[in-house]
Amino acid sequence: MPVGIFRVCLVVITAIVNHPLLFPKENGTVPENAEEIIQKMKEREESLRLEQLRLEQEIADQEATQKALEKAAEVVEESKEEKVRWDMWTALSMVIFLLIELWRQDFQEGNWQDTGGEEDDMAVLGKAFKGVAFPDKAVLASFYEKRILGTTGDMARMREMVEGFADDLLEALRSVCNRDADMEVEDCMGVGSMYENWRVRKPFVCDLIVPFAPPEPYCFRSQTWCSGDCFPPDEQGYGTIKVCRADEDVTGCICDKTKLGEDMLCLLHSKANTTRPSSEMEDLLCFKNTQYLDADQVMKWFQIAVTKAWNRISHKYEFDLSFSLLDSPGALKIKFRSGKSIAFNLTPVVQYENSDVYFISHFPRRGLAADLPSSTHWFLTFAVYERRFIQLVSKTLPANACHVSCLQILSFLHGKQCSLTGPSGLTNYHLKTVMLHLLQARPSQDWAPEKLEACLQDLLKFLEKCLHEKKLYHFFIGNGKVPAELGFPIIFQRAEPLNLFRPFVLRRDVYRKTVDTFHEMLRNMSALINEYTVHIPLAHTNGIHKDSL
Repeated sequence: MPVGIFRVCLVVITAIVNHPLLFPKENGTVPENAEEIIQKMKEREESLRLEQLRLEQEIADQEATQKALEKAAEVVEESKEEKVRWDMWTALSMVIFLLIELWRQDFQEGNWQDTGGEEDDMAVLGKAFKGVAFPDKAVLASFYEKRILGTTGDMARMREMVEGFADDLLEALRSVCNRDADMEVEDCMGVGSMYENWRVRKPFVCDLIVPFAPPEPYCFRSQTWCSGDCFPPDEQGYGTIKVCRADEDVTGCICDKTKLGEDMLCLLHSKANTTRPSSEMEDLLCFKNTQYLDADQVMKWFQIAVTKAWNRISHKYEFDLSFSLLDSPGALKIKFRSGKSIAFNLTPVVQYENSDVYFISHFPRRGLAADLPSSTHWFLTFAVYERRFIQLVSKTLPANACHVSCLQILSFLHGKQCSLTGPSGLTNYHLKTVMLHLLQARPSQDWAPEKLEACLQDLLKFLEKCLHEKKLYHFFIGNGKVPAELGFPIIFQRAEPLNLFRPFVLRRDVYRKTVDTFHEMLRNMSALINEYTVHIPLAHTNGIHKDSL
């Protein structure tokens, strides 16, 4: 019995243990779980593959970025190297430019006179003088004696007559002006070719300048292009004139810039000492709403004053006086009853500080000269110093030196050629400037009268060289070797040299016309001179040549 119960219990326990709900059989679900695992493994493998691709893409992007950064660094490094190389070239260029500038300044200070050598002259002239028949000394002497020397007496008589009349006219002008309101006129001075004894072309015209000053308590304060003020390149050689009170500070009083308060008073500018209003400034010949002297207003005032002065003294003379040229306000003409006439220019000027440099209201503007930038810009003339320099140098030259003769012959030839082919960019002032440069550069003995032919050739060669380079510098401006005896203002000696041929660079048509006229003059030189030369026997000419050898 117990064994039976034991068996029954064993069967029950075995049944319970093997019941599927209590202990499920793993072998029965193996196929199902394996498929899920395989599926999950595939999904995992796919996700790992995608992750690998993403990582590979990120790595590729990072490598590309790294390469780009490295390339950029290389570019920056190369640009730095190029910049260093460029800086080196820039520095080298600046050094070369400075060397050229130093050489140019030395050239301006007098080294250029070495270019007068025969070798350099021939290099400069090129084809200009080839085939040119240059007149000999005998022909030049005969031409000068017949055509030019006889005009000296006529010029002297004309100067004396014009100066006497101008003094009388200005004295009458002072009498008709209001001394409390009008400008104060000083004595006139003669300048230019008539007073330097080298004018040859008729009609003879005397150039007289008349300094004037404002009424008290006013004065003129001038500003030039080389005084530190800003003037563009096309305004070099000009200046402006400001009308100020004599007791007014140049830099301006502080009372104009700050509020002093009601209980404070400026001792320099009281209510009774204020600047004139705009209308009264215009009475002082200033440009509208400014304090700058107006050249057009000055000329209008001067013409009216001259007309009034002539009406007062006209009964004393047996001739008529009139303004002859509309484009030259100071041009006057004396007409005699016989039909003859005498022309002269009477031009108002303003003195520059305490020197003999003057601001001129209207300048004879021919050739290269351009119009004034505005009516408040005044041209500076150095005519008084030019006359003094010629007189000073003439004292050191041999007796009967040929410097004036050369200038007269050259002026005659150029004027005659222009009458045939039309005007060119060259003027008599350019010719005189060439002579002034050579006067300073050449030894005194080179200007002996027997060297007329050689000196004339030197003038032509130097002029041809200047035309070739488009450079002819003003004699006084930037010239550090002006004789101290002249008392020339140092500010202009230290200024940048002023190129009188600068317009040739801007106007190529005028330059081409000028060069053609110059070369045509060289070709026609012998014909022009022979036209006014007394016939010289061939034997006499040959004898002169033999004596000169």
